[in-house]
Amino acid sequence: MAPSRTGRRRPSRAVLVLLLLASFAVITLDARGGDRSPLAPVRSAAGDLFGPVEDVTASAARPFAAVPEHFRSADRLRRELASVRARNTRLRQQLAGTAVARNRAAELDGLLAGSRSTGHSLVPARVVAMGPAQSFSRTVTIDAGTSSGVHPDMTVLDDDGLVGRVLRADRSTSTVLLLVDRESVVGGRLGSSMEVGFLRGRGDVADDSRLDLELVDPGATARRGDTLVTWGSKDGAPYVAGVPIGRVASVSRTPRQQSTQAAIRPFVDFTSLDLVGVVVDPRTKGDRPVLTAGSTTPARGGR
Repeated sequence: MAPSRTGRRRPSRAVLVLLLLASFAVITLDARGGDRSPLAPVRSAAGDLFGPVEDVTASAARPFAAVPEHFRSADRLRRELASVRARNTRLRQQLAGTAVARNRAAELDGLLAGSRSTGHSLVPARVVAMGPAQSFSRTVTIDAGTSSGVHPDMTVLDDDGLVGRVLRADRSTSTVLLLVDRESVVGGRLGSSMEVGFLRGRGDVADDSRLDLELVDPGATARRGDTLVTWGSKDGAPYVAGVPIGRVASVSRTPRQQSTQAAIRPFVDFTSLDLVGVVVDPRTKGDRPVLTAGSTTPARGGR
């Protein structure tokens, strides 16, 4: 046997073979002996000696082994959270859309009822814009114009009452001067006494907006809680007769005044205008349905 570079002798191949054979023999003997194996005490002693060391090592290594699983779980939770948020957003959008559709359906039913009660034909339209707050007029824009049979000086109402009149119109949109505008003057009739007067807006569209009523007869009086409707204009332009306007909120009179002054609260909520109807001739032919008196469904006009 040749000496190594360090000066030590390497074990011979025969010794290695004998060690391998001895190992196989011990393993075979231990396997056949089971619990009665002569090596059982040795195994037990080794377990008692190295078991605590293995437990300590496993406990120390467990946090490091759990790191990859932690990141996998966190990533999975983030994906699930994003999915839940997306579903919640879709549900909120669906609920909002359902609520709007339900409200518009109720408003359309109200317009149909108004058409039947007043005998007027209506072109339905949606409010798509409101005049800027810094302007000196109170107007809204609706999505119906001359192609739908809408022209200036036509009455506009919703399912609550009078909204205003058409100020100008182009092919697809129209501008409506609201009842509460300072330049708006409407003839009204008291429901209890049939006395007539003129209503003027104060330029306020809030929930507490008011109109000023001045009765034509100086000796006539208005009573709180009394209702007013339009008395109408010649040929129905700009206002047709019989459209509800509002209710008397307060009444006042001073010695200098020649007539009774009353504050009228309009029926229409001008801060939530959406679906309105423009009063048109029942023979109107346009590009959208016309709600006609006595019908339960819109009648579509032809071109």
